[in-house]
Parts: sequence; structure tokens; C-alpha cells
Amino acid sequence: MTTEDGARSPQDLARLFVARANAGDVDGLVALYEPDALLAAGATVAHGHEEIRRFYGDLLARRSDFPEVDQLPALESGDLAMTFARLPNGALSAEVARRQPDGRWLWAIDQLKIKPEAPKPD
Repeated sequence: MTTEDGARSPQDLARLFVARANAGDVDGLVALYEPDALLAAGATVAHGHEEIRRFYGDLLARRSDFPEVDQLPALESGDLAMTFARLPNGALSAEVARRQPDGRWLWAIDQLKIKPEAPKPD
């Protein structure tokens, strides 16, 4: 894989995720992660490419429409970055990305669907 078909900046990751998810490309989604990455989605925790592949295979078998997200600016420090996105339902995602030796950016940690806190009654 080259930077032409990967993320050239941390901001590219969410765009590539949506495009690959809508294309049903499980392997393309897995390719956005480091080999030992950690993905957390609610009670589900997937560690490494094999578990992440299984997670996305199950997800894409149930769902085929992934809307664009409201991507917030990445925070970068050298070869590390935090990426954030607001999903259409108001949930947030937060990720840690790392620049690879070939220049691509990959997610090392992905926390999906952080639900906003419910308003507290007065």
C-alpha cells in the first residue's frame, strides 16, 4: 500500500472510512488500522486485524449506509494525532493515529460511538 491509496494525513482517515464502509470493503477498513490496533465500540473490543476484520464483517452484513461525519480538526504532535468525528446521531468517535514509516497514517486506537451525556433533569 502506498500513500496514494492510504491516508496522507490524519484527516483522511474518516473520509476513507466512510468511502470504504459504503463500498462494503472490509479489507479496506482493516487497512486503516495498525496490525495491533485496538477498536472499541460499546461492549465490543477488537484487538488486531483479525478481530477488527470480524467486527467490520459483522457490521457490514447488517448495515450498508454510512453517512458522512462532521470531522473535527485533528490534534497532531509529531508522528501521533488524535482524530475526532461527530456522527449524525450526535455520538462522537475519538481515535489515536500514527504516521507509519512509509508516510501513511493509520489508527492505533479507535473508540467508536461515544454517546453524549443525556441532559440532567432540573
